[in-house]
Amino acid sequence: MARPVRGALIQATLCEPTTSPIEKIKQAMVDKHVELIRQAAEQGVQITCLQELFYGPYFAAEQEIRWYDLTERMPDGPTTKLMQELAKKHEMVLVVPMYEEDLTGLYYNTTAVIDATGEFLGKFRKVHLPHLHPGFWEKFYFKPGNLGYPVFDTRVGKVGVYTCYDRHFPEGARCLGLAGAEIVFNPSATVAGLSEYLWKLEQPAHAVANQYFVGAVNRPGWEEPWRIGEFFGESYFCDPRGQFVAKSEKRTEDDIVIADMDFDMIREVRNTWQFFRDRRPETYGAITEL
Repeated sequence: MARPVRGALIQATLCEPTTSPIEKIKQAMVDKHVELIRQAAEQGVQITCLQELFYGPYFAAEQEIRWYDLTERMPDGPTTKLMQELAKKHEMVLVVPMYEEDLTGLYYNTTAVIDATGEFLGKFRKVHLPHLHPGFWEKFYFKPGNLGYPVFDTRVGKVGVYTCYDRHFPEGARCLGLAGAEIVFNPSATVAGLSEYLWKLEQPAHAVANQYFVGAVNRPGWEEPWRIGEFFGESYFCDPRGQFVAKSEKRTEDDIVIADMDFDMIREVRNTWQFFRDRRPETYGAITEL
């Protein structure tokens, strides 16, 4: 038997200058994604993931408190509520990265997972935060995630999230596999250079090591005035063998990447490569001791 799942990744350019009022930027990006989600739904998509911090620019390119105004409570904020309505309307699971306010002045880089019924299933908070020169000042904006590595039981299957910089750390990717994830989404803001090579290497490697599907979605194009690098798009899906299933060729443009996957392939691959059977966790203590 087959378990067919049609997934989508939405990469989208910024549609307002970063000098515009915060609310104008946010509303324009939300409106843009509402339309792109509709287009995905028309093509029979069952699950869609948006890019990291989808309703604004990658503002961690600078350190300015004005960007705190992009935060929302979750799930009680207006964007989460809107996405719940869209999920129910289109009968589509939505994976939605936003800027979360937990307590006053306490913020996280958080992704909501919403089932095809519109039910808010929970959230993943980005665990590993870069604070690098030039232009990745995330510890100015976010507290490191404290919710672990949850896996969400959705209409299409078991879904995990591992955000952008997290992908450089294989430990969390393994935790998601052990928790039963069938697909892991990596919403990102990744620029060309050294990261572009790793973009095509690390996530297929996670897919192979943990024998699940991966959906990796990256921002496209340049964001002014920071120009910390080209967000090069090229979002893709890969299967549990690490092979690309669908991939965007667009670096600076909007795109909806759609892939048809068979989640029964996971059982087939795991029965061939018994990585989980042959693990030796009793020998791995040094990972947490050093």
